[in-house]
Amino acid sequence: MMPIKNAITIILATFLCTVCSAQPNIVILFADDAGYMDFGFTGTDDLKTPRIDQLASEGVICTEGYVTASVCSPSRAGLLTGRYQQRFGHETNLRGKDVGLPLSERTLADRLGNVGYTSCAIGKWHLGGNEEQHPLSRGFDEFHGFLLGSRTYYSKAKKDRIDQQSLMHNREIVPEDDNRYLTDWMAEEANTFIKNHTDSPFFLYVAFNAVHTPMQSPPELLEEFPDIKNQRRQKLAGMTLSLDSAVGSILDTLKTQGLDSNTIVFFLNDNGGATTNASDNGVLRGMKGSKWEGGIRVPYVIRWTDHLEPSRYDSPISSLDIASTTLTLAGDTEENMSDLDGVDLIPFITHKNKKAPHDVLYWRRGPAGAVRQGDWKLICVENQPPLLFNLKEDISETNNLAEEQTEKVKQLLDLYN
Repeated sequence: MMPIKNAITIILATFLCTVCSAQPNIVILFADDAGYMDFGFTGTDDLKTPRIDQLASEGVICTEGYVTASVCSPSRAGLLTGRYQQRFGHETNLRGKDVGLPLSERTLADRLGNVGYTSCAIGKWHLGGNEEQHPLSRGFDEFHGFLLGSRTYYSKAKKDRIDQQSLMHNREIVPEDDNRYLTDWMAEEANTFIKNHTDSPFFLYVAFNAVHTPMQSPPELLEEFPDIKNQRRQKLAGMTLSLDSAVGSILDTLKTQGLDSNTIVFFLNDNGGATTNASDNGVLRGMKGSKWEGGIRVPYVIRWTDHLEPSRYDSPISSLDIASTTLTLAGDTEENMSDLDGVDLIPFITHKNKKAPHDVLYWRRGPAGAVRQGDWKLICVENQPPLLFNLKEDISETNNLAEEQTEKVKQLLDLYN
């Protein structure tokens, strides 16, 4: 007969495994200002991203993945609330110290905390710099990063200056190592968090500032790209390889801690490639800041080992869907998620639901906006005629069909309005 103590141990372990599998860990790896074509799995021929490519090969590559804004802060607001940021007046980058994500909004960390998750934000915040808008005030249990939208990759020159570009552990400013590259530091903090939270569900949001300007690459990584003659592009290559190594390091930690099959990982970029960092959006027209595909369509991968088969998914999805997907997996109720604008992607990317996840997707920042329904996309700018494109036939948005498709223009304008 099995001793009672052993039997209880087995029952408890089984129960904990059941709870654990019911609530997967959630990791979002969020790059900054990268070009759509600057990864191996999206087609680069001069940059090196072996670990991100491995992640893509093990997951679902979403070929029509979108963010909700073409610049940093509103894109993050949409991602972390699961709601169109226009609903709460956050459609532009922040201006001023005391502005940020409205306190009326609940973040994904807020919501996951209500169902038993421990949450950590690492890296670039860019959703407000005062105490009320600090990550620890917005649902996160830990924060290791900086509050503003950009900063240097090596230690700041004015080390005695305390500001929103300073590195923080939670609410405390920390000393900076002159030789420590910021992307490496973020990976180390992420790995420490993972190792400290192997026994209960966690949400880890790693918001790299790579490959946002300033263009600062580890010198030794520049040597990996002797054939790139454009110095800015060469620095981008080094910065991207560092980002790739950081992603690989985090994935390795998940594996060594035995968390691979119980962790869903999202990799995406916050907006299209910028005009200032030599990034490449390939066939996509436009760059960061625009409503062209090059401003809002991003590399987007979802990996959940042993749960999602490696594949491609070709219908439009949004960064809004991450909140709905993860909260559903975490066991939140439909009632609690009724205010979200995204959908649970799992039935769609596993092809159990054959319909498109979204009938319509929307974008707006100031006077410029866009709407997509099916293959049709309308771009509208105040005081200018609308532009209409069929993305299935014209991914580069070169053939404006507005004059010959007037009914379609009217239909999409009505949706947009």
